[in-house]
Amino acid sequence: MKQPDTYTPPDVWKWNKNTGGKYAAINRPVAGATHDKALPVGKHPLQLYSLGTPNGVKVTILLEELLAAGHTGAEYDAWLINIGQGDQFSSGFVAANPNSKIPALVDHSGAEPQRVFESGSILLYLAEKFGAFLPASPSQRTECLNWLFWQMGSAPFVGGGFGHFYAYAPVKIEYAIDRFAMETKRLLDVLNRQLADHPFVAGHEYSIADMAIFPWYGGLVEGWLYNAAHFLSVDDYHHVKRWADQLLQRPAVQRGRMVNRTFGDPATQLHERHDASDFETKTADKLTSGS
Repeated sequence: MKQPDTYTPPDVWKWNKNTGGKYAAINRPVAGATHDKALPVGKHPLQLYSLGTPNGVKVTILLEELLAAGHTGAEYDAWLINIGQGDQFSSGFVAANPNSKIPALVDHSGAEPQRVFESGSILLYLAEKFGAFLPASPSQRTECLNWLFWQMGSAPFVGGGFGHFYAYAPVKIEYAIDRFAMETKRLLDVLNRQLADHPFVAGHEYSIADMAIFPWYGGLVEGWLYNAAHFLSVDDYHHVKRWADQLLQRPAVQRGRMVNRTFGDPATQLHERHDASDFETKTADKLTSGS
């Protein structure tokens, strides 16, 4: 393997805002707000501030599944947070999530608004709030949470590791791509072995574990995440593909994938969602055509 020129780290690292590639303008080594702007609040108790990335899609799939299951209290407003423009650094968003990452949820149904941040925490919060998609028995609940936290723990390897160096880094670094491709394939194999013996990730019940894992690993095997399906030889993971195909048939999954989406076919983009009818009347193609 050809190695890049040797890099010797300085005694003390200093931030160079002119490096970092595509996302250099929104990455910085400090937290906190960069500007004052309140978050909008719609008509529903649940207010979601997000973007149609894998972490955002987890939550909108769950919300749409809750509504499909008859939980009318799960009606929600989904507001678009454009991370490319730095919306996540507004004072309102930082108050909802001091980590400045999407998604963030604010529940106004109680005496005081409850903020919930980190996608796994939001999934668990909503599942417990509505008593759905989280097994009741202690053993099965624990297995579901095992896989929920497995996904949360593996996301930096798949996204910040493989996805960044394979798709977004300003230079292709062979060592970095090899390192994280190896780990991503290992994680796909972990999931494939689990799904060889189970219809859903945590067993026989569709759960928040599936909803957390699907946008990442389903995205890899279905070919839309990082356009890396061929590179990763995803056809080797037959059971993951079977499971992902199965979830893609669910109408709530299809709707969840559309919410806060700003890329791809305009007919699949619902930039903001404030009512169930928005899927029929306010997708990007309809707004552009004026219909």
